[in-house]
Amino acid sequence: MNNRVIPFSPPDITDLEINAVVEVLKSGWITSGPKVHLLEEKLQEYCQADHAVALASNSQGLDLILKVLNISGEAEILTTPYTYVATANAALHRGIRPTFIDLKKDSFFMDEEKLYDAITDKTKVILTVDIGGVPMDYDVVKNILREKNREDILLISDSAHSIGAAYKGAPVGTQFDFHVFSFHAVKNLTTAEGGAITFNGDRENLVQVFKYSSLNGQTKDALSKMKAGAWRYDILTDGLKCNMTDIGAAIGLVQLDRYDKILGQRKKLSHIYHSILSEKEWALLPLLENDIMESSYHLYPLRIQGFTEEQRDRVIQELAEMGIATNVHYIPIPMFTYYKELGYDIQDYPNTYAQYANEITLPLYSILTSADCEYVAENVIKAVEKHRK
Repeated sequence: MNNRVIPFSPPDITDLEINAVVEVLKSGWITSGPKVHLLEEKLQEYCQADHAVALASNSQGLDLILKVLNISGEAEILTTPYTYVATANAALHRGIRPTFIDLKKDSFFMDEEKLYDAITDKTKVILTVDIGGVPMDYDVVKNILREKNREDILLISDSAHSIGAAYKGAPVGTQFDFHVFSFHAVKNLTTAEGGAITFNGDRENLVQVFKYSSLNGQTKDALSKMKAGAWRYDILTDGLKCNMTDIGAAIGLVQLDRYDKILGQRKKLSHIYHSILSEKEWALLPLLENDIMESSYHLYPLRIQGFTEEQRDRVIQELAEMGIATNVHYIPIPMFTYYKELGYDIQDYPNTYAQYANEITLPLYSILTSADCEYVAENVIKAVEKHRK
C-alpha cells in the first residue's frame, strides 16, 4: 500500500514567518500600519515600480482600479475566458458585461488577431492575465493599440501569478498601466490573503486615492485615527474595505526576504518535470522561459496531446488514489453556471475549451523535494499511458 501523500500547493511557512506574526500580535497593532507601509516599500523596490499599494486580495485590487478610475456603464472591457473568475467578476461589479477573447490555438493567452478585431469605440480597458507565472507579451498588446490609434485604452495586467517573473529583462510590475499581484495562501509569495497594485509615474495622489478608497473612503487609516487628538476624519467616496493587515504584511516581508530561494526551488522543480516529461511525445510542456521572458514558476500546467476531458479526469482521479493531488487551471469562465445564465457559451471559445480539456496542473511548491517531483512525474506518465490505451 502506498502511503506517500503529495499535496497540491501548501504554503512555505517557517519559524521566521511565525515569529514575525507573533511580534506583530505582541506589538498591540495588528491591522494596517507600519508593516504594511514597509511591505509596500519593499514591493516597489522588488518590482522596480514607482508605487505599490498593498490590499486584502488581488480580486479587490482589480475592483478598486476600475472603481477609482470610474470604469462603468457602457464601457467595454476585453479579457480572457481562461482565468480565475475574479478577473471577469471585476467587470461585472462595475455593471459591465466582459467581452471574452478566445485563446490563440495551443496557447494560454488571448489570440492577438481576435483581440485586435474586438476593439471598438466603447473599449476602455484590456485586462490580460499572466497564466501560471508566464507574462503576457505586453508589447504585442501595446502595438495593437498603436496600430488602432487607441493608446487611450487602459491596460491592466492580472499578474496574480507572476511576482518575480521577468519581461525583457525587467521585473513584471510596470509594463502596463497597472499590475495586480496576489499573495493568497497558494501563491509563490503569501500574506495568507492579500494582493498589491503596482504602477509607475508621478501619481502620488492616485496612491492616496487607492488607500482611502480601500478604507470605505475614509481619509485616515486606523493607526492615524488612534493618535491622541486625531479622531476626526472625512469620507471622500463610497469606497471598499480591502486594506491589508500588519499580520499579513509581516508574513509577506519575511517571504520577500526569502523569495530568491523560493523562486530558485520552483525553477529547479519545473525543470525536473521538463526533463522527465519531455521524453514523452504526448506531453505538451508549459513555457518556462524564452528570449523575452522568464516565468515565476507558479504553476506547471501540463497538457496531454489527444486526451479528452474525460480521459484527463480519469488521470486526475487515479493520481488522487495514489495520494498525489493535482488540479486544473482553469475551468473556462463560460462553463460556469452563473456565466452561462448570462448568455456565455463555451462553444464560442473553441481554443479555450481545447486548452482546458487536456490540461492537468502538477504539484509545484518550494517545499516539494526533488525526489517527490520525480515521483509525481513518473506516476503521471504511468497514469496517462494507462488511459491512452
